[in-house]
Amino acid sequence: MKTSVGKTKLKLASGDITALEADAVEKEAMLQGPIEVGESVATTGHDLKAPWFIHAAVMGPEMQTSANAIAQATRATLDCAARCSAPSLAPPAYGTGAAGVPLYQCASIVVTETVAYLKEHPRTPLRHVMFSAYDDATRAAFKNALAGASRFEGVRGLGHG
Repeated sequence: MKTSVGKTKLKLASGDITALEADAVEKEAMLQGPIEVGESVATTGHDLKAPWFIHAAVMGPEMQTSANAIAQATRATLDCAARCSAPSLAPPAYGTGAAGVPLYQCASIVVTETVAYLKEHPRTPLRHVMFSAYDDATRAAFKNALAGASRFEGVRGLGHG
């Protein structure tokens, strides 16, 4: 499923974002911390395909999160990508691992916040937001959230993909 908000295309991207070799990037992120839950920082991509890697804090040391923290982290990630002049971004299913947030809840929050952000920031450099779906269940959750978003004003459905 592909959808767009203004000049930015939203779609699903298959693959596990955590499978990337990112040890050096993690060390660089730690040097910028600590950050609060709901905040994000960018590091260079080093040997990754992407020039930037954005780290968002969605849970604290107690390994718990909330819908509000996921929403804030999504917004912070989008802001961080814009500050880096990134043309594309691949947000994952925040909090669905260790924190146990249900996939459909997370996907709904991330897609809703992304759509709202793009409507509020029509001049963002982001042209592609690819929701990272690491398995069939995550893909189904984001596909459902994108289908729901395409029913609202200002969001155009572009068909399946």
